[in-house]
Amino acid sequence: MNVTFALDALASLLWLITAGLIVLAIVRASRARPVKGLSVSILATAITAVILTTISAGLVFIQPEERGVVISAVAPKGYRETALQPGLRWIVPFFENVKIYPISRQTYTMSIAPNEGQVKGDDSITARTSDGQQVTIDSSVIYAVDPGRVIQLHIEWQDRYTDDLVRPLSRGSIRDAISQFGIEQVYSSKRDELKQIITDQLATKFDQNGLILLDFVLRNITFSPEYAASVEQKQIAEQTAQQAKFVVEQRKQEAEQARQVAQGSADAVVIKSKGDAQARLIQANAEAQALTLLSQSLKDNPALLNYTFINKMGPGVQTVFLPNNVPYLLPLPTANSSSVQAVPQLQPTPLPTALPTPLPLLSPTPTP
Repeated sequence: MNVTFALDALASLLWLITAGLIVLAIVRASRARPVKGLSVSILATAITAVILTTISAGLVFIQPEERGVVISAVAPKGYRETALQPGLRWIVPFFENVKIYPISRQTYTMSIAPNEGQVKGDDSITARTSDGQQVTIDSSVIYAVDPGRVIQLHIEWQDRYTDDLVRPLSRGSIRDAISQFGIEQVYSSKRDELKQIITDQLATKFDQNGLILLDFVLRNITFSPEYAASVEQKQIAEQTAQQAKFVVEQRKQEAEQARQVAQGSADAVVIKSKGDAQARLIQANAEAQALTLLSQSLKDNPALLNYTFINKMGPGVQTVFLPNNVPYLLPLPTANSSSVQAVPQLQPTPLPTALPTPLPLLSPTPTP
């Protein structure tokens, strides 16, 4: 409990006791009873009550979030030039009194909602933009009393600074700032700039009057029903256009995707064709080289051809006929009864497993 309140309570109690003793003394005196002892008690109680009342009137306890302005009947200017700081302070009893001012943060709200702001009912701010459109503003002003200029605030505004300073300055600054912007700028591209202009103006005006602007909150901007309907129609049209643009863009992407797929398929075919052609070219080069090597081998060893011919014959072939006067192996001639009657003396020649040199040509032996 605050010590000053305790002293006030104790002094009040002593005054009540004094009054009760006085009544009791009067009753006893009316009955011709002695009141000497009561007189001493009354005097002692009254003196104690006076002392406590005096002390209580001279002690002031200032809370940490407060500052006190001393109104003085003994000071030359009628007030002390220094505000009382937090703690238990002493003033001249019965000749000075203290006006307490809070220095903590305070919020003044002006809203269309009936129970939100300091003023009951619709307390929003109606303003007109530079193009003549009407808007309604909900806002909050967060401020504090400058601790170093509490005395100035008391001299100029006393405790009327909330209604007579904060409210009119805020509403006027908001209207002035709104009038500098068009309706579309207010709710879209210039909203931050609008808020900054209001904040700067209020900060300057508050500072001139001993207040500190901590923040300005632009809570809501409401348009006239006609303009709100037109904005809604415009937004619907823009959304429809954006949707159509999105569909077109989607179709373009699908077409591009199809083109990329076709291009990829074409590229794959070209790559495969190039690979096949290169493979054939490599194969042809290999065959040419093989033929070149084979030709060189045949040139160096003519009997290789006979050897290859014999190796390629079926495993069941045991005899071959070699015609006369032919230096190379030729397909076997066809024998019939008209051309050859009998060839019992014809000696078959078995196939060798290897031919180091060309085979000699054999001629059929005539029948005797």
